[in-house]
Amino acid sequence: MVADASWAPFQDALAALERLSSEELEQLYAGKLCDREAPHEVRLPSRPATGPLARRLVLAALENWDLHQHLEVGELLTSELVANALRHAAGRTIGLHVVRKPGWVRVEVRDSSRALPCMIVAEPLPANERGRGLQVVDDLADRWGADLLPRGKGVWFELKVRERA
Repeated sequence: MVADASWAPFQDALAALERLSSEELEQLYAGKLCDREAPHEVRLPSRPATGPLARRLVLAALENWDLHQHLEVGELLTSELVANALRHAAGRTIGLHVVRKPGWVRVEVRDSSRALPCMIVAEPLPANERGRGLQVVDDLADRWGADLLPRGKGVWFELKVRERA
């Protein structure tokens, strides 16, 4: 089978993205998630180091918007969504999107899988067991959900924010 030549630039860009270290990606994306007028999605490679990188990027956006009271919960919930995307989606990248709207901040993690997440209600297990991430999201987020996208899905959480006068 011959590869379609129109995919070559995409494959080259993807390969270049995968070669960048977490520090290089953080420098590349610094500030892109903080633009309230034109929010951006950043693409991150599907690898273990992406979790800490995504948390740092979300923390930078929240700090930029003076939402210090949401740093801890924003970091934790981002970690849960990114971990689920890395664990359950088979794509080479995930997308991270942060939006600040009046009264809300929304963090969305996008992946290539069209399988929507479901929260499993079960008996409590020891704290080190997996499978409780969406319960944490449900407990701490003001709202959360998942949307099918043309190519994959986005899983998001929202936190209410108090507007300063």
